[in-house]
Amino acid sequence: MSPSRFLLCLLVSGAMLGGCAKPVNPQARLSATPVVDTMKTSAVAVPAVLKVEQPLPSEIFAPRNIGGRTLAVSTTADIILKPGEVVLTFDDGPRAGKTESILSTLSDYNVKATFLMLGSSAAANPRLAQRVAIAGHTVGSHTYGHVNLGNLTRQEAIEEIVKGEEAVAAALAGGGQKLSPFFRFPYLSQTGFLRTGLLQSGAVVLDVDIDSKDYFKDTPATVAARTISRLEARGSGIILFHDIHQRTVDMLPMFLDQLARRGYSVVRLVPRDNSIFGRDLITAGFGDDAATTSAASPS
Repeated sequence: MSPSRFLLCLLVSGAMLGGCAKPVNPQARLSATPVVDTMKTSAVAVPAVLKVEQPLPSEIFAPRNIGGRTLAVSTTADIILKPGEVVLTFDDGPRAGKTESILSTLSDYNVKATFLMLGSSAAANPRLAQRVAIAGHTVGSHTYGHVNLGNLTRQEAIEEIVKGEEAVAAALAGGGQKLSPFFRFPYLSQTGFLRTGLLQSGAVVLDVDIDSKDYFKDTPATVAARTISRLEARGSGIILFHDIHQRTVDMLPMFLDQLARRGYSVVRLVPRDNSIFGRDLITAGFGDDAATTSAASPS
């Protein structure tokens, strides 16, 4: 067969086969190459663009050192904070398994806090109480058993305060540390008599500007967001936490990270006289006055 007749047969055979197949869409033929190119672009070029445009994780740039100034005080009236300053306080500890984690997080951000310890908790965990003080945090008291002092007689309330101070002081003394004269009323429940007596004895009563309400069964993120919101509304203040809840342990890193991003600094409170023995634990005079006045006036 000559080449020309062979070529003619091929053309006829192709035409016959083409008649049995589905017609080819010319547009599909034209778009075949771009589809392949697009896939290649998606696999190679797009990630390169994303690497340029997508910002690096902000945690890389978040400041980790938010420790502020040290404020030495001898009375509650000395606690004057500037805008953007906060004081972190932790009540009710120390609590094994919780306080250690909180100390670690505070160290990560180079901040110091004030721990208002229960006498019963310090007596049960003396080495942990010492560890808090050795780490440079300020340790005050919070009564012995976290009772509502407003429900007690004056003398009973004084005895509860004294017992708490003595127990925390004894726990700290085992590690060569001293109790600071900071005190907070359980449930923030106080009487004018008790507050006046404490201030006259040289105690520094710590009030609360921002209650985190970390004792509510909320998520750590909720606690952090609530506290930040209240802080933003005030601009500064003394913040109440508790180092006995796991949610507080979990919340603290994200909270401190938010403080850092917003430009806050954490003020360290210390007594103006670094020794509690610049005053009596609770002066005998305070107790004697309570004994003489409690009979004439109910608590």
